[in-house]
Amino acid sequence: QVQLLESGGELVQAGDSLRLSCAASGGTFSNYAIGWFRQASGKEREFVAAINWSGGIAYYAVSVKGRFTISRDNAKNTVYLQMNSLKPEDTAAYYCAARRGEATTVADYDYWGQGTQVTVSS
Repeated sequence: QVQLLESGGELVQAGDSLRLSCAASGGTFSNYAIGWFRQASGKEREFVAAINWSGGIAYYAVSVKGRFTISRDNAKNTVYLQMNSLKPEDTAAYYCAARRGEATTVADYDYWGQGTQVTVSS
């Protein structure tokens, strides 16, 4: 079973950049695809980005494509989410999740981190 820990969330201004990290432990990291999801206050959790086991295939939500980049370092058991040109509507708790085989829906993921808060002020 893999455990996930997100970090890097903070309060930033619109237009700023931020990099989130998702550190994994307790499993063979390269066996898992990793997804990033976010949940704004009062809204459902939504897909942001996902990456396959090798890092060779990535998926993005339309709302973040061109601004966010997902990457992974299997030697460090870590996945990153580089977020550029942040907007107030990006404000949410961001979660990483793991499963065998990439997917883009919340229900498909088996393991979840506790989340990290990103707040973008206008």
